[in-house]
Amino acid sequence: MSEDLVLTPAAERVLEVAGKLFYDNGIHAVGVESIASEAGVTKKTLYDRFGSKDALVGQYLKRRDERYREHVRSVVERRGRIAPARRVLLVFDALEEWIATENPRGCAFVNAQAELPDATHPAREVIREQKQWMLDYLRTLVRDVGVRNPRKLATSLLNLLEGATVTASLGIVPGAVGNAKEVARQLLDQG
Repeated sequence: MSEDLVLTPAAERVLEVAGKLFYDNGIHAVGVESIASEAGVTKKTLYDRFGSKDALVGQYLKRRDERYREHVRSVVERRGRIAPARRVLLVFDALEEWIATENPRGCAFVNAQAELPDATHPAREVIREQKQWMLDYLRTLVRDVGVRNPRKLATSLLNLLEGATVTASLGIVPGAVGNAKEVARQLLDQG
């Protein structure tokens, strides 16, 4: 997380429970009472450690972002030395795996953005940073491919990833991520 937050075991339970409840039910649908109760702590413990529900939401999203970044990097890196274009396409494989195990309700960041219209909410910056990281990571991967306009291609790839995430969560486009990956492959080939 951006700040060196050392969590007690109780605070870790709060963060874990809050993350599951926020993702499964929505941020506004979950109160601090239910988080504290399910985590086996008092509301005082929750507030002592996180300060507010808004700050807890921000920490939940930071933790999820860390996990997602690590997941994407591990999928891209575990294949070893492969062609740069193939490395780019592995980002789609990472998304497909993440959706299958962690993301049945769609992107937690997009969901949170929809629930948090206040631009000053502490989680809004976390959301923006997560999407910016993905764009920057794609730019890095695409630069290694040697295409004419890596910035433009990375932007297009981000749009494909985000669209695939949404359509996959809706269940209206079977194989949404695979379809997006095929379009990405075509874009890389046109380079």
